[in-house]
Amino acid sequence: MAALRRALLRLSLPRVRCFASAHRPNSLFSPLDDFAERHIGPDDHETATMLSHLGYNSMDAFVNETVPPKIRISAEQISNTTIPPFSESELLIRAKDLGALNKPYKSYIGMGYHCAVVPPVILRNVIENPQWYTPYTPYQPEIAQGRLESLINFQTMVMSLTSMDIANASLLDEATAAAEGMVMSFVSSGSRKRKFLVDSGVLPQTLAVLRTRAKGFDIDLVVANASLAIGDDALRRELCGALVQYPDVDGHVKDFSAFAESVHAAGALVVCATDLLALTMIKPPGEWGADIVLGNSGRFGVPAGYGGPHGAFFAVTDKLKRKMPGRLVGRSRDATGKPAYRLALQTREQHIRREKATSNICTSQALLANMAAMYAVYHGPIGLQRIAHKVHGFTQVFKHSVESLGYKVVNETFFDTVTVKVSAAKKLHDISVAAGINLRRIDESHVGVTFDESVSPRNLVDLINVFATASSSSPVSLHQLREPDALALPSSLVRTSAFLPHQVFNKHHSETEMLRYINHLVSKDVGLVHSMIPLGSCTMKLNSTTSMIPLTWEEYSCIHPFVPFDQVQGYHTVIKELEQDLARITGFHSTSLQPNSGAAGEYAGLCVIRAYHESREEGERDICLIPLSAHGTNPASAVMAGLKVVSVKVQDDGNLDLEDLRLKAEKYKDKLAAFMITYPSTFGVFEDGVQEACKIIHDNGGQVYLDGANLNAQIGLTNPATCGGDVCHMNLHKTFAIPHGGGGPGVGPICVAEHLAPFLPSHPLMPLGEKAIDAVSAGPFGSSSIHLISWAYIKMLGGQGLSNASKIALLNANYMASRLSGHYNLRYKNANGRVAHELLIDLAEFDKKAGLKVMDFAKRLQDYGFHPPTCSWPITTCMLIEPTESETLEEIDRFCDAMIQIRKEAEDVLTGAQPRDNNVLKNAPHPMNVMTLSDAEWNRPYSRRTAAYPLPYLEEKKFWPTVSRIDDAYGDLNLICDCPSVEEFATT
Repeated sequence: MAALRRALLRLSLPRVRCFASAHRPNSLFSPLDDFAERHIGPDDHETATMLSHLGYNSMDAFVNETVPPKIRISAEQISNTTIPPFSESELLIRAKDLGALNKPYKSYIGMGYHCAVVPPVILRNVIENPQWYTPYTPYQPEIAQGRLESLINFQTMVMSLTSMDIANASLLDEATAAAEGMVMSFVSSGSRKRKFLVDSGVLPQTLAVLRTRAKGFDIDLVVANASLAIGDDALRRELCGALVQYPDVDGHVKDFSAFAESVHAAGALVVCATDLLALTMIKPPGEWGADIVLGNSGRFGVPAGYGGPHGAFFAVTDKLKRKMPGRLVGRSRDATGKPAYRLALQTREQHIRREKATSNICTSQALLANMAAMYAVYHGPIGLQRIAHKVHGFTQVFKHSVESLGYKVVNETFFDTVTVKVSAAKKLHDISVAAGINLRRIDESHVGVTFDESVSPRNLVDLINVFATASSSSPVSLHQLREPDALALPSSLVRTSAFLPHQVFNKHHSETEMLRYINHLVSKDVGLVHSMIPLGSCTMKLNSTTSMIPLTWEEYSCIHPFVPFDQVQGYHTVIKELEQDLARITGFHSTSLQPNSGAAGEYAGLCVIRAYHESREEGERDICLIPLSAHGTNPASAVMAGLKVVSVKVQDDGNLDLEDLRLKAEKYKDKLAAFMITYPSTFGVFEDGVQEACKIIHDNGGQVYLDGANLNAQIGLTNPATCGGDVCHMNLHKTFAIPHGGGGPGVGPICVAEHLAPFLPSHPLMPLGEKAIDAVSAGPFGSSSIHLISWAYIKMLGGQGLSNASKIALLNANYMASRLSGHYNLRYKNANGRVAHELLIDLAEFDKKAGLKVMDFAKRLQDYGFHPPTCSWPITTCMLIEPTESETLEEIDRFCDAMIQIRKEAEDVLTGAQPRDNNVLKNAPHPMNVMTLSDAEWNRPYSRRTAAYPLPYLEEKKFWPTVSRIDDAYGDLNLICDCPSVEEFATT
């Protein structure tokens, strides 16, 4: 019967393209929603076609000539036995079951985290919308104008609320932003003054991250009551900067204006950590003398998510703008003079400055920053003030109520937080937890209570009655509560200046208008919803809908990161399983999920190595060997960890120069701390000598840091431990399918060998062993909520699916290399003519012969509907192309056809058929406003059809850039990083 049923099914179905691994179910009871079949692009026929094109009759034969046999691992190590696969429906059931183990109690813990209310129009149309979460960082601004405008809104929001001159497009979290502020202060002193004062009211997680960062720069942290300590003359002589929290962790709202004057008189900078909602009511730091202002924008409509991700904000005075870390969006103009946005001042960034950089920031939190910006756009200044006044009013009602019950509130001034003196804190916590309420645990006689906009009148009554029960008093009811008649803020600190006067914050307040604005912006951007994004070293693969679904479930999204352990059993199961799977995949012993970007993972791994050497009384080991081909974050991370960078040569064939490595390892053998290597290399090849390189380092007393940016080429075939590494980081936003979000979030966990496991990062709210380094991010598990995505990805693919994904990623890249190699110079390949999961094509010949540069090819690709590959890295004349396993043969061929057609267009310039300075590449891209120029204005030696529809598929499916090529130099020379003012709108 089963055979007959299958035969009838075949007869009834039309001939269609199969799924990637369209194997028959094992039985009638097997699930039909196998994830691997949906995730892996090429079906079996397409896979066979590509193998045949390359001259192979089996996948094994192909892999054997691509991955060096000496580093291969057994297929049993990563298999369906070691990582059993879930179907998509099974995964969602499992996620729901684990979510039920979390207890979404009402938390009043505060400490920089809040239960944000996400407006449904933003929830559905931004965080749950792949048009927003699948694009890459806007390095190609002509096809990213939407999110660039939104990030300008974010910067403007921060500048206006803080009253600072300029703000960046977000950092990773508040604690690491504070560390960036500390290092800026140190650098601004000429790197001579080494004391940094931290007020005792600063968040504990921030202090922990500062300790970690200070060690690498040999900065001396002084933690004290800052207003008193600043009177110490000895401290003032060595002071580079000071950090204050405003309002502080216990809720106090202090006037720091006199303190700022004292710090400035000492020649130091004032760094202020603050709260955006509070700044709608209290005097902004820019008005009392702060030089750097930072904080967490999460309470502006971003879920708590057990610690993140959230977009940190960072603003500075004008004189510090060229030292500010992170991405900065600025206004410029395109080739027609039309205003346009772009990333500004990129020469500040680590990929340019390398070991001269003082920050390794390689990403921002663009998706979360855009959510916060949209929240401000939706509510506007009046709406934000209403929310702030309600939060402040509820805090006042609570204060008066508990004082009437006999409690003492320690802080008379506050915005949303009070510290309450109690007789028995443990008893109170027991009562509150029994009522489904979490308070901040301070000590045996104090508790903290922080309010946010999610607190309802019913919640307020329940909270007050916890204190009533603890004091054996009668419960209160809502009708007994009275509204306050005055603010609990010092009159000198009440905000009097206006904020957010810009049109964008005063227009889109109906849901209809907001919905249209969100979708208007996103219509300007290319994402994976449109086409392949073949960025080398970025692994822009499918971000599956199933893996994204649990992210916004209440049982995961509304949990404070510092709740008791027994309230987050579901989260901890996910985290533990992900840690174990990542360790298994990399071949290592232990995992830390705390680093919240790839660069943060590099930094954490190097800090772990330094701590290991110090534990062996070899703290003098401070040399880090790094190949010249390494990503710019590698040397920047090494410097941040307190290491000195020594470069290692690369041979003409792209391989590491093992003799130069050996020479330098032996030269520095008494000082050698680490060697950083990316594998496969940044040139897109598996190098044969990786194990020998690692042995050279170990023989000379060093540890090997293997950069896992290219791990997508390894899974099930080899692993960092087998290659010889001691520690590696992974980019969960690359290999393990967390969306890039238009420039963040990212996650960069590290896996380590057993001897390094005791040194993995700790956290003040969740301490580890005594050997552990201090925290590297604000949350104990970094950006906890998006760990769900990678957990789901691994569980749904299973071991075999993960291995197959890597094989197809290799196959897609090699097929693409074969198709393009007859038209472009393929720069590097192995002895068998194979590349790894990406390929490097060199365009130098076109520049020499026709003046055509890499960016001309990149901009022309936009006309074909593609986001360009990685440009001018790791070699300035090259494009680095990575198709990933998610793309079908049809899409790969479409990209190759586009590149080949552009090569023909370049040939017209080479032969003189098209002029060097006025051709279809130099003038690309061609937006609609250019295509509709009159015949008199169309001064180009090619037709409009050639410009817009060079290949037939574009007539059916065409993405139009909204601006012409943007003038980068003009934008940097005329730096404007906020929204147009009311006056500017009036004149236009």
